[in-house]
Amino acid sequence: MSGKHPRGGAPFPRPFGPVTPIPPASGDRGRKADTRPDPADLYAALDLGTNSCRMLIAQPKGNQLHVVDSFSKSVQLGQGLEASGRLSRSSMARAVGALKICQRKLGQHDVRRARLVATEACRRASNAGDFINVVKRDTGLELEIIQPEEEARLAVVSCAPLVSTRTEQLLVVDIGGGSTELVWIDLARVPSLERPRAIMRLHQGFDQEDTVFPRAKVVDWISVPLGVATLKDMYADVADDSARFALMSWFFEEQLAEFSPYADAADQAREGFQIIGTSGTVTTVAASHLGLRRYDRNKVDGLRMTSDQIDTVIQGYLGLGPEGRRRDPRIGRDRQTLIMSGSAILQALLRVWPTDRLSVADRGLREGLLYAQMSSDGVLEDGPL
Repeated sequence: MSGKHPRGGAPFPRPFGPVTPIPPASGDRGRKADTRPDPADLYAALDLGTNSCRMLIAQPKGNQLHVVDSFSKSVQLGQGLEASGRLSRSSMARAVGALKICQRKLGQHDVRRARLVATEACRRASNAGDFINVVKRDTGLELEIIQPEEEARLAVVSCAPLVSTRTEQLLVVDIGGGSTELVWIDLARVPSLERPRAIMRLHQGFDQEDTVFPRAKVVDWISVPLGVATLKDMYADVADDSARFALMSWFFEEQLAEFSPYADAADQAREGFQIIGTSGTVTTVAASHLGLRRYDRNKVDGLRMTSDQIDTVIQGYLGLGPEGRRRDPRIGRDRQTLIMSGSAILQALLRVWPTDRLSVADRGLREGLLYAQMSSDGVLEDGPL
């Protein structure tokens, strides 16, 4: 069950593609339009996933990005997809409602460069084309269904600032609602101070040609079509809480058999090895570890945790049971039904690759989309991240 790419209000005023050039001013109609991006331009990235609709609007600032506006809403687009193979009417209506809010924000900020993408739920649904058409008709937004390799690549790019200069082997894990992407990267040939930037350059592709720049080597990557929502639905009929958790965790581990670092896991040394986890599951576990009753991104993003600390949090969730988890303010209302399926995935990964260097990333596909757009447009300053 793995998906691996073979290596080797009013309608929105204009259609959205990967790049929308700025039209020429009225006095310049006789000259060729200058479509070069202005460093002051705003960029947007929208990620419509199996569980959530999220959007960021940001501006390049030095070698980073400055977030101007954001949006996040649980839409449960993939609800019932596992059984029917189709997006339900109610799921599509929830998603369109959220996308209308995004459309208004894009118009208010006069965003001219954006990528609006959909992921696993739309990749799998037999009626995804109909849904994309409904979104265009009702919101004016043009969604682009991206493939697993690009989703994995952009998740990796978003995590570049968290890569330690001491890291030689890196595993980036993106636990989504409908799929989980794992990318194993060898940085041993890259000078230590260049490692974060070498990760950023992967937005050009996992199979890069050798250039003058130090190259990060993607050893292997895999997209497992199991995320927090789909895994939860698969085992919804198991009544016992602990048994359901164990079954989910072991079943997920079985799906890693085609991932080459899985076979070599026993030989992987902890020294120089880092895992970066990007997902609501990982950030929720981190918030629980810190005892945060109100989520604080500044305390969570970049936090480093050990396998033992994460296991302590997960065992605490199991001890609470379903009712206790519903009442736990550290988990939150939107996450409480999904936290155990996400924890099952996380536990499976740490069973295979135990580490004392799991970095928590409150970032992901949206940030990767923004970094890639800005980097391609040349509006990010070069230099250390």
